[in-house]
Amino acid sequence: MSRWSRSSSLDRAVDRRTEADLDEAWQRGVVLSIDGEGRIAAADGQALIAPTQGRRGANDIYLGVFDGRDWFASPESSLDGETIGWREAPADEYDPLAAAVFLARWNRQNPACERCGGPTAPDQGGIRRVCGSCGALSFARMDPCVIVAITDPDDRLLLARNFQWPPHRVSIIAGFIEAGESVEQACHREAAEEVGVELAELSYVSSQPWPMPRSLMLGFEARAVDSRIRVDGDEILEGAFYTRTDLAAAVSSGGIVLPGGASIARHLIDRWISAG
Repeated sequence: MSRWSRSSSLDRAVDRRTEADLDEAWQRGVVLSIDGEGRIAAADGQALIAPTQGRRGANDIYLGVFDGRDWFASPESSLDGETIGWREAPADEYDPLAAAVFLARWNRQNPACERCGGPTAPDQGGIRRVCGSCGALSFARMDPCVIVAITDPDDRLLLARNFQWPPHRVSIIAGFIEAGESVEQACHREAAEEVGVELAELSYVSSQPWPMPRSLMLGFEARAVDSRIRVDGDEILEGAFYTRTDLAAAVSSGGIVLPGGASIARHLIDRWISAG
């Protein structure tokens, strides 16, 4: 089971978000500083979780209650000193940090009202924004993506290298869902477009937030009709099916580099490995 399949460790405190509630929470809370790239202020490789000071600012975001404390995020244009990405933090902090990065980046954009185009301001501690002209509410949007662990009829796993990645870095097939397309249709289309693979079977596994900048990864397992591969040569430069033995040898020799442990890609790969 993926850690994202369990109940969140972050209580988003939806019933405690009046201005008075937020001011009270600020007085006893802690705050993270996050820059425009989603990097988190850090010290000694850990997210810098500092006690709140002074008065709560209009742009300070209330994340909720985590580990018995009220957590806030403060969006900054830039940060001096050490920073980390949310994936570099301990796994037990992923829930508040993913929310912090997502909401900080969204609120920093000061999105215009979708109804009238007027300016918006943070509301309820930054989990939504309200238009100053027409009063319409807006909420942070997530871009749904599919990610698929594809095996061939011999139960070999397909791994491929994106053109943006350094040599040896590989992962499973992923892509955004197109307008008017179901999640399942996106899996079939991405497999066909990127590696020329036709899927015979498809099943959902789990999901993961990916606030870089605002994706929701929907993880699947699939079985290919056959073992033929035809990479598109554009987005995908190379791909191959691996047995478990081949994969272990390639990783051990440095011939390939797998996704990091914080990713759903790695979860799906490890799930296939453990099933053998």
